[in-house]
Amino acid sequence: MTYVDLRELYQDLIREHNSKPRNFHKLEGANRTADGYNPLCGDKLTVYMKVVNDVIQDVGIQGSGCAISRASASLMSESIKGKTVVQAEKLFKAFHTMVTREPGTEFHDDELGDLEALAGVADYPARVKCATLAWHTLHAALSDKKVEVSTE
Repeated sequence: MTYVDLRELYQDLIREHNSKPRNFHKLEGANRTADGYNPLCGDKLTVYMKVVNDVIQDVGIQGSGCAISRASASLMSESIKGKTVVQAEKLFKAFHTMVTREPGTEFHDDELGDLEALAGVADYPARVKCATLAWHTLHAALSDKKVEVSTE
């Protein structure tokens, strides 16, 4: 598979997660929540999680946002289900490194899987906040902070 084919596949995955986002519902019985807001483009979301014995049993997300924000939240929600809090924090760090790296540089991390579909965001610095909003909100929910996360 060529680089161009891979990029098209990733774009298709982002479109799919934007049009049919996974886990977009209020999660009843959630014991960890956080709200996030990106004032630059108006993206706003809430992350709900049910964490039992340090394992993320279920995830729900509510809110609205641009295609990158929705796709990132959807992909994130799928990637953290069943993971421990420590594993989810490790994914947060790897994802953040991937999208904030120097534009044009290569990146690969086997742990990220489908999340690498968003690697191209690093080439568009204005979109990084869209891609990371759900992740920063997740980070706040994991640490059980009761503050609204802002990308500013």
